[in-house]
Amino acid sequence: MDNYSTDPILIPVPESFESSRLQIRSVLWGDGAAVHKAVQESAAELRHWMPWAQQVPSVEESEVSIRKSRLQFLERSDIRLLLFHKKTGQLIGSSGLHRIDWRVRKFEIGYWVHTSFAGQGYITEAVNAIADFAIQELQANRLEIRCDSRNTQSARVAERTGFTLEGILRNDKTDVQGSLRDTMVYSKVRGVEY
Repeated sequence: MDNYSTDPILIPVPESFESSRLQIRSVLWGDGAAVHKAVQESAAELRHWMPWAQQVPSVEESEVSIRKSRLQFLERSDIRLLLFHKKTGQLIGSSGLHRIDWRVRKFEIGYWVHTSFAGQGYITEAVNAIADFAIQELQANRLEIRCDSRNTQSARVAERTGFTLEGILRNDKTDVQGSLRDTMVYSKVRGVEY
């Protein structure tokens, strides 16, 4: 079966995979409480970059978001992934493959980390594993990481994981305060970086 001409809902996407320290898996009903707790404990840092973190969602709102993400995973329109420490089972953060174009096999990797696990290399490890997963399992032709040009931590993750800065889109988006901001676009492209 030629996956390029197949309806995305028929494309097999594994539910989980691992890196050296992390279990990386699709969201499941019931994950809302853990996500709520991580967002609540990390809200001060997340608010700088994440529009959805301006108000900490309730446990119920978090569960609704998880369930909607689960449906998107099943229809292959978005692949939200949670990052769990393999030994402790603690939620480290969230990532995923977003803004998917199955015809091109293009995916954007997004991520955030629970504040208490920041600076320990978990997001770099997760992005490496997710990129490998997308390349090997989903035959990705193009992977992107986009971030606010002022978000140096996110940019460093892209650079440490071998993504190439393609350019800066000036006045591309508004930040969480509504001011115009520039977006850095990093990529990995089949035939160039892998």
